[in-house]
Amino acid sequence: MDNALSAAPTFLLGGDLPINRLGFGAMRIMAQPAWGQPADRPAMLALLRRVVELGVNFIDTADMYGPFVSEELIAEALHPYPAGLVIGTKGGCVSFGPPPEGVLLDGTPQHLHDALHGSLRRLHLERIDLYQLHRIDPRVPAERTFTALAEFRQQGLVRHLGLSEVSVEDIRLAQQFFPVASVQNRYSLFDRAAEPVLDYCREQGIAFIPWFPIGGGQVQDMAIVEQVAARHQVAARQLALSWLLHHAPNILPIPGTGSIAHLEENVRAASIQLTALDMQELDALR
Repeated sequence: MDNALSAAPTFLLGGDLPINRLGFGAMRIMAQPAWGQPADRPAMLALLRRVVELGVNFIDTADMYGPFVSEELIAEALHPYPAGLVIGTKGGCVSFGPPPEGVLLDGTPQHLHDALHGSLRRLHLERIDLYQLHRIDPRVPAERTFTALAEFRQQGLVRHLGLSEVSVEDIRLAQQFFPVASVQNRYSLFDRAAEPVLDYCREQGIAFIPWFPIGGGQVQDMAIVEQVAARHQVAARQLALSWLLHHAPNILPIPGTGSIAHLEENVRAASIQLTALDMQELDALR
C-alpha cells in the first residue's frame, strides 16, 4: 500500500520482556459483567488456548474478575505456560458482586499481600511478570501502598510493577518507590482523555495499556471511521485497534472477548497498515 506506515510489532515490557503489542484482556471470559463462572466453561478454555495459538503472548487479568475466575481459567487452560507468555494481573480491589457497585478498593499492605499470594497460587506461578495496582485507594496513603508493592518486587514475587487509572502525578510519585513498567488507563480512538498520561509514559519508556480500547466516548463524525475502514476492507473495531498500534509505539491494546471469531478478527488488526492520510484523518477526530 502506498505510503503505508509501519507499527512496531513488539515492545520491551519493563525493558526486558519482549511481547507482541496486541494482547488479550481476560475480563470477558467469565459471566458478565465480570462476575461468576462462565456459562460455557469449556468454550472459554478453548478461547484461551486459541489466544496463544494466534501468537498473542500477553494476557491481562485481575483477581477481581469473577472474582478469581479469570485467573483460574487461565491456569487451567494454559499451565504449564508456553515460553514467552507474559501474564499480567492486578490487585487492590475487593469484589463481592458485579462492578461497579460490588467492588471496594483496598490498598492496604495486608490486603495487597494476601491478594498477590492468592494470584500466585491460582496462576501456579512463583513470580508474576507484571503485577498492577488496580486502583489507588484514597483511604490509604499512596506511599504505604507503593512501599508494599516495592517490597514484593524486592522479594522476587513480581518482576515488574504497574498502575491503573492514574494521573501523571501519581506515576511520578510511584516512581520514587519502584520503576513503573506499565500504566493501564481507559483510552481509545474515541476517548482520548488520558493523552497526557500516554505522552508521559512514552517519554519514560512505560507501556501504556488502554482498557476499553475499542469503545468509549463519542466522535463527531463516525462516517470518517467507516470510510477509512472501508478503504482497508476491515471492520471499524479492527481499525480502532490498528489506530492504537500506529498512534504510539508503547501502546499495548488488550481487547477482550468471549468469542473466538471476534478474537481472530481482533488479532488480524495487527496486520493492518495505515497510511499517513489515514492517521491524519483519524487523529483529527474528537
